[in-house]
Amino acid sequence: MHHVIALEDDYWVHDFTRGYDEDFVCPYRHSIGRYDEIRPGMYTHEIFEGKRDLHIGIDIGAPVGEEIHAFSNCVVHSKGINSEDGSYGPTIITKHDFEGKDLWALHGHLSLESLDHVEVGQNIAEGDVIAFVGSMEVNGGWEPHLHLQLSWCEPEGNDMPGVVERIDRESALKIYPDPRIVLGPIY
Repeated sequence: MHHVIALEDDYWVHDFTRGYDEDFVCPYRHSIGRYDEIRPGMYTHEIFEGKRDLHIGIDIGAPVGEEIHAFSNCVVHSKGINSEDGSYGPTIITKHDFEGKDLWALHGHLSLESLDHVEVGQNIAEGDVIAFVGSMEVNGGWEPHLHLQLSWCEPEGNDMPGVVERIDRESALKIYPDPRIVLGPIY
């Protein structure tokens, strides 16, 4: 598997189980937000309905414009803008063959230019640049990062629920596997 974002040797792994600290400044160029992590008080936008706070993707914090690569050969399944406050903003979903099974990968919080970089149905080779990290102004209002989420089920449209209710944890983790199966042991 190819890296999705070329992490430097030193990067920060966040612990959002204690909430989000607006005053924290990451001392590194890159950071990681963990999979299967309860993040109390972090998702206050209307789309989360005040109930969803279990994160089921991996966030990779990176500078605006950082290249995002295909972790394996794939085809572009869909692309578009999830425009609700707190959502993904520009988003691309790719379809991969993973050990003989179909696996979809959502790449969220992208730059607008990312949507011009690929076309639906386009074949992408492992390691090719498929997108770029977006700024807060276009990425749903979040600090610049990539939300990478995997799914064993074909998404309807150009979206996946990146955060679910705690009561739905068991079923969500079966559908949305840990992205470290393609990223490797990044934490």
